[in-house]
Amino acid sequence: MQMNRIGRIQYVEVDFPGIPCSTQGFTTRHEGVSRPPYNSLNLGLNTQDQQATVEGNRSLLARAFGLSQGALVTPRQVHGSDILVISEPNEDFSHFLSVEGDAVITNQPNVMIGICVADCVPILLCDPTHKVVAVVHAGWKGTAAKLVSKTVAGMQSEFGSDPAQLFAAIGPCIQKCCYEVDEPVRKAFQQGGVAWDSCTELKSPGTWQLDLAAANRELLMLAGLPADSIQLSEQCVCCHSEQFFSYRRDKEESGRQMGFIMLKG
Repeated sequence: MQMNRIGRIQYVEVDFPGIPCSTQGFTTRHEGVSRPPYNSLNLGLNTQDQQATVEGNRSLLARAFGLSQGALVTPRQVHGSDILVISEPNEDFSHFLSVEGDAVITNQPNVMIGICVADCVPILLCDPTHKVVAVVHAGWKGTAAKLVSKTVAGMQSEFGSDPAQLFAAIGPCIQKCCYEVDEPVRKAFQQGGVAWDSCTELKSPGTWQLDLAAANRELLMLAGLPADSIQLSEQCVCCHSEQFFSYRRDKEESGRQMGFIMLKG
């Protein structure tokens, strides 16, 4: 992963080596039109930023990649485990904005699918063989529910994807250094069957430092992805206020960055 710019948009570009079928990356907070404290590329519709401003930012992102804003699809994220599947052409994708879900899978070209984050883990998946891509929003609830594993299974059942041939990128998120959690999170991981000890460090009795990115990387490997097919960002969004939004750091004054991926036409 490396920083890149297209048009006005500065983003963390993901290059899946030898895979020319998709374009993907993770936005930063720069080069948008939002005013402080949401400055400046806030892409989150569920923030207290002006709706028209957020729409302008989303239009900037879409147009930078040669799309209309209507071709940028993000579901209504609820920290759940539902997956939106887009398998047919649509003249207008805007109606998907009201569909609840925390992951999207599609085989449709020239449609940018995305998920918005401000601490949670953004995950991109690509199947170059069957021309299928997916995005996943994995906070602690989604991780405990194994949403990324379910998304891989959805790609397999809906489009015939072979997990061993998938590529994944885990983007900038809150890292273990800044993410302290308590007993309810531990119980949710254990009830979901997600390995707790391998992704946490005990800080004090009843509190742990949680590595969400590592937990999702392990889930991807358990789902069948080879370790060398998974790219992992080590950037902590909470530590880098100059580059990323973070809800844990800024609370209600936080904007949202986006993980996005698009099949080329």
